[in-house]
Amino acid sequence: MAAGVQRSTAGALDFARALPRDVLVLRGSGSAVRLDVNLLDYVLIAIYFATVLAIGFAARKRISSSLDFFLAGRGLPAWITGLAFVSANLGAIEILGMAANGVQYGAMTVHYYWIGAVPAMVFLGIVMMPFYYRSKVRSVPEFLRRRFNGSTQLLNAITFAVAQILIAGVNLYALALVMEALLGWPLPVSVVVSAVIVLSYITLGGLSSAIYNEVLQFFVILAGLIPLTVLGLMKVGGISGLADKVRQSALGEGGLHTWANTAGDNPMQAHWIGIVFGLGFVLSFGYWTTNFAEVQRALSARNTNAARMTPIIAAYPKLLIPLITVLPGMIALVLFSGWGEGQDYNNAIPMLMRDLLPNGVLGVAVTGLLASFMAGMAANISGFNTVFTNDIWQSHVRKDRDDGYYLRVGRIATVAGVAMGVGTAFIAAGYSNIMNYLQALFSFFNAPLFATFIIGLFWRRMTPWAGFWGLLSGTLAGFACYIGFKAGLLDFGTELNASFWGAGVAFAVDAIVSVVVTLVTTAKPEEELRGLVWGLSAVDLDDDALAGDAKWYRSPVVLGTGAVILAALMYGVIL
Repeated sequence: MAAGVQRSTAGALDFARALPRDVLVLRGSGSAVRLDVNLLDYVLIAIYFATVLAIGFAARKRISSSLDFFLAGRGLPAWITGLAFVSANLGAIEILGMAANGVQYGAMTVHYYWIGAVPAMVFLGIVMMPFYYRSKVRSVPEFLRRRFNGSTQLLNAITFAVAQILIAGVNLYALALVMEALLGWPLPVSVVVSAVIVLSYITLGGLSSAIYNEVLQFFVILAGLIPLTVLGLMKVGGISGLADKVRQSALGEGGLHTWANTAGDNPMQAHWIGIVFGLGFVLSFGYWTTNFAEVQRALSARNTNAARMTPIIAAYPKLLIPLITVLPGMIALVLFSGWGEGQDYNNAIPMLMRDLLPNGVLGVAVTGLLASFMAGMAANISGFNTVFTNDIWQSHVRKDRDDGYYLRVGRIATVAGVAMGVGTAFIAAGYSNIMNYLQALFSFFNAPLFATFIIGLFWRRMTPWAGFWGLLSGTLAGFACYIGFKAGLLDFGTELNASFWGAGVAFAVDAIVSVVVTLVTTAKPEEELRGLVWGLSAVDLDDDALAGDAKWYRSPVVLGTGAVILAALMYGVIL
């Protein structure tokens, strides 16, 4: 393929072009994407990897207990946990997947951010984090054990662990593709080496290492993708030029709007009911409020207020992430052809990097991609090792061992989780848009969990066995809905729309079964529910507020309301 577009620059960039070049190839199920990289690019990548491992070794010195390993000793400030919260979600799936959605569905993709993320993140911070944090649980399944019973805990722990391994495989596969091209190794070798890189710093420093690396990765990702967006807009003639070209593309006028024609024909073939209820409520709240890979970052905060502020701080950069994911996807839509017909939607970002970025900047962008893959996988694996150790092994296999024993189990679980991630790394290769794969997983893992959680939080009468049977039936219903769509028995138009409706079905079935089972089983005594349900506060909780927490800029309600208002205002620009 043609070499990248060259631009006349001075200084370091001129020097960069004079260096010997190699060709970096990203292969998917579509055609290859080649990037011209040289020594300067490799040096930038090497510096990044050295820094990542150094953070892992530094964090190891602080690990003296299982609490340090799994929850960073609950001692981190809100701005650190907030950036880690958003970075943990900004993995390969987010960057490549949302750009792919930008190509396939246009501006409607921003629903995943403005209605599909921000309101739920605010709800998590204002309403749910006090229950998580003040109860001193180490995970979401542990909260379910205390609210319901051990069977509900075990069911959620197993489904969560399976989901995290599957999602880790996506990030690992994407990382391995880049490593394969950089080093010229066969893909299986690249998968293993890529896994070892992530394994090293998580095993060394636990969650502390993952979180501090995620903060670094957040800024590296921005440094790599902001120039890509700016140069892309320059290439297509700015926002107005992009809009004109999208109108002439296969998406047409619908590719520039979010809510227009959501009762009729639109690129996503989604009805506004599915968007609001399936995505905005069930999928969104199900993911952001119960997915332990995210909640774990907030549980590592230094006090209750910092834990509540964590997802709310993360909501503000989340509002703007579409500028470096969805917008580049729409730019790629109009610059390249063959989408869905031999050209994978997942190649949008790499193809823009190939044609727009000069060396040096290209090295930063490749490093940003590597950072995103590692951030996503680290979040999956750190969540997996905590849930496996605390909610499966300690709670149901080997009880009452010393703390050092569970610290060792956690490190072994980290190795095992990465090894299983290697095994699942190739499943995503069958999807030309990996976001479709991810949303399918969420529809039958997260949606029913949210129903169980939210009903149990606000309805103290809900019984322990209602929690178990509701969660199990909702999960099976979501899975059956997806299988029905894939088998052609149900017609939802697109994979994403199928996940919206599948999530709604899973939520509804869970809720109905929970109510029915509650009516024929015995509830827990109220004393056992204190601190776990709305309206029953624990009487033995100490006030952990710190100086300055009462100020308005540390108020979860004030800042959370501001984030929701901003999301609504941003919709006004592209209705």
